[in-house]
Amino acid sequence: MGSSSSALQMLALMERVSSGAELSWSSADLLVAELYRAEAANLVRLARFFVDDRDAAEDLVQEAFIRLARASGRIKNRDRIPAYLRSIVLNLARDHNRRGLVSLRHFPAADPQGPTLDDLVAVRADQQRVISALRDVPRRQRDCLVLRYYLELSVGEIAETLGIGANSVKTHLQRGLRSLEQRLEGPE
Repeated sequence: MGSSSSALQMLALMERVSSGAELSWSSADLLVAELYRAEAANLVRLARFFVDDRDAAEDLVQEAFIRLARASGRIKNRDRIPAYLRSIVLNLARDHNRRGLVSLRHFPAADPQGPTLDDLVAVRADQQRVISALRDVPRRQRDCLVLRYYLELSVGEIAETLGIGANSVKTHLQRGLRSLEQRLEGPE
């Protein structure tokens, strides 16, 4: 009961933080709320590279913050928390895909002032082709590519997130780019 109770409390806290409500805070609550404001959107975008559904990506990020809240008393180096959160999201996304969990996609309504349908289809097809090729790249290379070129993390931040050395990150980036390029040059 304790973990589901704390999960519900954490979800309620995140909702209140999102709405901008004034709250009385413990230091752990302040830390999690501050990180939620600063990191949640980037973490959802990160998760979207690994899961097909925005709702699932948001759920994974919320779960990451719940796990952070549970572990907040054991964290000694607060500078490493963003890396810890990214690591949790990557692991949760892998678990999600391993289980084959899929939910329906929800598309926003069309904007009459926006690009034409042909333009959107062409861009969407190109994006899907890159994402599909990226999903075929070996896992560690894919992780490094997404963290570097999508979240724009430094090599050091990637190394900290993944728990590997900076030289390994550079190697994975180089091999990942080469692998991605080969996949994109192949037949469509």
